[in-house]
Amino acid sequence: MMLGPIGLASTLALAPAPQADEPATQGLGNYGATLGQRRAKVWEIGGYGRMRGELQHNFDLDHGPTPGGQLLYPVPLSNPSRQLLTRADMRLRTDLSAHAPRGWVSMNVRFDVLDNFALGSAPAGIPSATTTQISGPDVLRVKRAFAQVLTPLGVIAVGRMGNHWGLGMLANSGDCSGCDSSDGSDRIAWALPAAGHVFALAYDISATGPFVPDATGTRAIGIAPRAAVHSVTGAFLRVRGPNSLARRRRGGRLTLEYGAYGSYRWQKLDVPSTYLPLASPDVAPALDAGQLMIRGYEAAAADAWLRFTGKWFRAETEAAYLWANVEQPSLIPGVALPQPATSNQLGLALETAVGEVGGRWDVGVDFGFASGDRAPGFGAYPGINAPAPRPGDIEGAQAAPPYDNAVNNFRFHPDYRIDRILFREIIGTVTDAVYVRPHARYTAWRGHTGALDIDLAGVFSSAVEPTSAPGQQRPLGFELDPSIVYRTNFALEAAFEPAVLFPLAGLDNLAAGYSAKPAQLYRLRLQFNF
Repeated sequence: MMLGPIGLASTLALAPAPQADEPATQGLGNYGATLGQRRAKVWEIGGYGRMRGELQHNFDLDHGPTPGGQLLYPVPLSNPSRQLLTRADMRLRTDLSAHAPRGWVSMNVRFDVLDNFALGSAPAGIPSATTTQISGPDVLRVKRAFAQVLTPLGVIAVGRMGNHWGLGMLANSGDCSGCDSSDGSDRIAWALPAAGHVFALAYDISATGPFVPDATGTRAIGIAPRAAVHSVTGAFLRVRGPNSLARRRRGGRLTLEYGAYGSYRWQKLDVPSTYLPLASPDVAPALDAGQLMIRGYEAAAADAWLRFTGKWFRAETEAAYLWANVEQPSLIPGVALPQPATSNQLGLALETAVGEVGGRWDVGVDFGFASGDRAPGFGAYPGINAPAPRPGDIEGAQAAPPYDNAVNNFRFHPDYRIDRILFREIIGTVTDAVYVRPHARYTAWRGHTGALDIDLAGVFSSAVEPTSAPGQQRPLGFELDPSIVYRTNFALEAAFEPAVLFPLAGLDNLAAGYSAKPAQLYRLRLQFNF
């Protein structure tokens, strides 16, 4: 059965529904959600302004340097024993869309102004005498720019667009109000509804280069086409739109939603000199055929998502498996390693909540698992060509060819937040760990102008591989994350978000004989939506 453009668009407007306080995400399955209807307004604009300030106390946990000289977290220069740091930043996000009057075509742009810029940074001249801040090249960041067209055979999207799936554990478009980063893809995507599902295909140009300028100096010429990184993804979804799901919950109806995708990425050649820390400049005189390397990289990902909702509960889970093989892991042209590097990673996240939709309270328990690697350190953000980690370090590469050629620690997307101190700040993301997170919310006041919510979450975490933890033991800590959030009906939100981490044996300093001490956070957040 052939669907008309309007019916097709309403069917494509299906995606995992966000939480009540979060905007809709963008990714496979909900391209074209704004198409298919005649529009009185050709232009649409939305976004938010956000300011945050916080006090961080003892994020180093009184741990001291690790055997490799690493600090768990930066400490004050003037008095390291005081362990008190301050931080304040801002962001102005704007989403701009232009629609054809019949609603079959749209152009979409997202740009962030002063994205996570520290307040008071980049003073002009001597700090004590400055009267303004310098506006550098990163003041304006264009995050998305893509077009969508609605056809009788589906929606076609082309350009740089958000990439999100399921809970956002693996692919996260960074649309939440507290997100600090985002996933985006230079993509050609096609989505089609059929048999009650949405089927999608996408081709990503993940990486290209190196480049030299053309004769006019206005365009770039890629001089190593076989060094490009390509990705293809196929997905299917059966989901409800946010409004439909809310109506079914209020009516007491049970709803099952699900989806899965598979992705494959490959790269034949590589030019390491263009991205290594000590790389030569990416200009024509510095590039020659001798810098090309046979890489033989291929990777695959499989992800499944499931959500079951009723009037009084929600249970949502996502599981992912990642595999990769690098035939030649060496980064030095002319130097070959005898064995390939491999990776097998597994991640799982579960969220539950019990409470009437739109009610005054809900409670639940969340769970997460990220596979680990026996190498020292968590491997959340290992630096290129950094020294090999030692037992007791908190960070480091998980592979050390030719003796250890495997990287098996799964990393959650850093914008999938489960806490405020340990994984978000000290480690950087959930990796090589398992956690249990009970949580509760209560609406203490609700009036004509807004509502006041009180939240409380506790996170118990443990390392999967004890050799990854600084203390060489599994228990990492218990964290309490309370919140007081006031949401108005006129697009203003204010929140007080403190936290305290009680570290356990896995975060001790065995080499120095120190026991890790608690850390505290006090954060104020103010957000204006438009």
